[in-house]
Amino acid sequence: MDIAAKFKETAKSVFPVILIVLALGLTIVPLEKTLLARFALGGLFLIFGLTVFLMGVGMGIEPMGERCGSALVAKKNLPLLLLCAFAIGFIVTAAEPDIQVFGDQVKSIFPFVNKLAFTFAIAGGVGCFLLLGLLRTILNFPIKIFFFIFYSLLFALAFFAPQNFLPIAFDSGGATTGPMTVPFIMSLGLGVSAVRAAKNSDSSFGLTGTASIGPVMAVLAYSIFLRVPQSFVQEIAQVELEDAASAGFFAKTFLPFANLFPIFLRESLFAIAPLFALFVIFQLTLLKMTVRQSARIIVGFVYAYFGLVIFLTGVNGGFADAGNQLGKILGELASQRGLAGTSGTPWLVLLLAVGLIFGAVIVCAEPAVWVLSEQVERVSGGTIKRKALLFFLSAGTALAIAVALLANVFNFNLKWILAAGYSLSMLLMIFCPPLWTGIAFDSGGVASGPLTSTFILSFTIGAAAANPADSFGVIALVAMMPLSAIQIMGIIYKAKQNKKEAK
Repeated sequence: MDIAAKFKETAKSVFPVILIVLALGLTIVPLEKTLLARFALGGLFLIFGLTVFLMGVGMGIEPMGERCGSALVAKKNLPLLLLCAFAIGFIVTAAEPDIQVFGDQVKSIFPFVNKLAFTFAIAGGVGCFLLLGLLRTILNFPIKIFFFIFYSLLFALAFFAPQNFLPIAFDSGGATTGPMTVPFIMSLGLGVSAVRAAKNSDSSFGLTGTASIGPVMAVLAYSIFLRVPQSFVQEIAQVELEDAASAGFFAKTFLPFANLFPIFLRESLFAIAPLFALFVIFQLTLLKMTVRQSARIIVGFVYAYFGLVIFLTGVNGGFADAGNQLGKILGELASQRGLAGTSGTPWLVLLLAVGLIFGAVIVCAEPAVWVLSEQVERVSGGTIKRKALLFFLSAGTALAIAVALLANVFNFNLKWILAAGYSLSMLLMIFCPPLWTGIAFDSGGVASGPLTSTFILSFTIGAAAANPADSFGVIALVAMMPLSAIQIMGIIYKAKQNKKEAK
């Protein structure tokens, strides 16, 4: 892997965000100079950390996942494969740092939630649907029918769940797809499909999208089990909102870099340790690779670990705080419509424009998006261009951020937006090739990564400072929009292919 080329590409993805924030912060939306300096420094950490992390993923995590998937299928022991799938999904998800932070934030607004039970419900959901996803691949069960059945069950379950938990449940689907989990799950799916469906690349993708259904259903079921009266939920939300606003969705982003670095040294270790333990177990029992092959994967794990530490330190140390303040100022100005003879309409337009740009650019710097786009280009033999995939993914994410900001400013009910968006994605499946449906649902999972969960979420929380609980659901929208955007790309791609064949 060419580290200089990779560094250049990551820099191109991040520098536009840095320039926009600095330009706004020094002119029409003034921010503190120390905050802007910390933001710029965090951007440099982010670029360097992402470069090193992607090198580690390519050297260690992806080869390990593909080898494990192939080895498990080669054993021709279906119960063993399914048991390992559940164990991998449960262990890796329970150790994901994003899940721990997400659980803390949910508990800060709903104190009656048991964080341990909440975490285990999410991890169990991922484990069950990772199992179902691999079983679908083994049986070559049509991916469109699979998604239609389980999303129908999901929305049926949502009908009985407390309305306050709907955004949280859909957010949990995005929060599970962290930078360590996604590359391994995608590679595991590619390894299984390579053995079971070597002549049919339609089964190569969709496992990450499948795994994202599990936590949503698990949290919905957990909320029904709680049987919390609606009036009590509303009362708790109103009482706790001020504290949540003061703490922010990611309270650690306000700490100096020096204090954040040891925190993420520990959290990244917790995230990567289960994967490394699985590598040791599989190496001793199934893989039995040579010393040279094993050494390369171990070096890859080391790169991925330190790259993730630097990446998360930069994101949380510099990006999130600036995003929160920028969103807060723009949100306050946009909400001044008709007050004291002022008009907030120009500021609302600026808020939406900034949100659109951030959404379009930030997603291109997500670690898992890089992994997915490169795998799609590799599996398709270069027929599906990485840049085209990123364009449609950026468009979908940008629209998601704009809708989220409008929902926060005008207090829209996200339930109907989510219902309409997923209904559209189900309709598009009729016309979209199966391969593209799998890519689309994988894209929804990878788009909502650590950058979205820090900078973008902090920006929208700032814009909705009066009611930060409404910011739950932003990750859900980011995870939903690519489902339609990528399937539209697949339909266009299919039309072009048919036109070429006709000629």
